[in-house]
Amino acid sequence: QVQLIESGGGLVQAGGSLRLSCAASGRTFSRHNMGWFRQAPGKEREFVAAIRWSGGITYYGDSVKGRFTISRDNDKKMVYLQMNSLRPEDTAVYYCAVDPTPWAKTVVGSPTEYDVWGQGTQVTVSS
Repeated sequence: QVQLIESGGGLVQAGGSLRLSCAASGRTFSRHNMGWFRQAPGKEREFVAAIRWSGGITYYGDSVKGRFTISRDNDKKMVYLQMNSLRPEDTAVYYCAVDPTPWAKTVVGSPTEYDVWGQGTQVTVSS
């Protein structure tokens, strides 16, 4: 069973950058696709980005394409989210999550396809 801990959130001005990290435990981390999601107050959880278990394929939500980059280091059991050109509408709690299907071929953006979640890290972008 994989467990996840996010870090790297904080307060940043619009146009700035942050790098989120997600530390995973568990022997099977390298077999699983990973995703980042976010949830703002009063809104549904929104897909941000996902990456295949091998790291070769990535997938982004429309609102972050061209600004955010997901990556992973299987040796370190880490997933990262580099966020550039941040906007006030990016303000939310950011979560990383695990797709439970080992060696899944398809990288998906539906939160219902992920079954292990971290506790989240707050990102606040001021205007």
